[in-house]
Amino acid sequence: MGSLAADFAIKYLQLSNGYKVAYVDEGAGDATILFIHGLGNYAMVWKRQLEHLKKYYRCISIDLPGNGYSDRADFPFSMHFFAGCVYDLVQKLNLKNVCLAGHSMGGQVAITLLLNQPDAAEKLILCAPAGFETFSAFEKGLYTSTIQLADMFSSEENSLKQSIRSSFYKFPAYADEMINELVEIMKRYPMRNHRQMIDACINAMLNEPVFNRLHEVKQPTLVLFGERDALIPNRLIHPVSTRHIAEKGAEQMPNATLQMLSQCGHFLQMEKADYVNSYIRDFLD
Repeated sequence: MGSLAADFAIKYLQLSNGYKVAYVDEGAGDATILFIHGLGNYAMVWKRQLEHLKKYYRCISIDLPGNGYSDRADFPFSMHFFAGCVYDLVQKLNLKNVCLAGHSMGGQVAITLLLNQPDAAEKLILCAPAGFETFSAFEKGLYTSTIQLADMFSSEENSLKQSIRSSFYKFPAYADEMINELVEIMKRYPMRNHRQMIDACINAMLNEPVFNRLHEVKQPTLVLFGERDALIPNRLIHPVSTRHIAEKGAEQMPNATLQMLSQCGHFLQMEKADYVNSYIRDFLD
């Protein structure tokens, strides 16, 4: 599968807040798909979409600040911060006819962006989005304490590897390339920066909920979930099916269509790339 740096030309853009973000810009067409990765990931999680969909659309995949090849700093990590960065990129690149595509945390970022700036995109694609699962105050505390306890017994590198591996229903060999590149990037910076980013992003997802405002998202929306998603829901807290969470969230959105992918985990855009690409093409065309 190769690495992001080896397979694509990485471009850089300085945002209005002074931070520099890395992104991949491939293909051309009347529509632009702007891909947003999830927690602790980077643009390569969309590699198989970039490779195929660039034949039909302009495809841009961003490394959010603090991730991938983008700048590191003491960012005010939050869903609103990330949403603002994505919107600034849309404006600076003068993108038109945009479809936001968010995976996991990136889905919650995309939703937050449309709630803040409804004109930011004409369509929305959500792949296993965060934000559909809701947490009480007690559940939030339980969620974070469980993660902190697990991290006491694991290095940052092992935590990253394990979190990605457990996110697949059937782990594909090519995903090792992504893990290796992420580890290589992570080692370039102080480990405490990575941990601070992860903790801040988890707190932001929990404390900047979007579920009760999903009805405000009027854009046509394609929602995709893997039936065997091991991350959504958190079954220690919510012993229900992924389908239950997916249907509960999608039905809040007035123009959403839900597709469930069988025998598939959290990284559905990698694990079932052909299906995801087909659904995206049908949705956009």
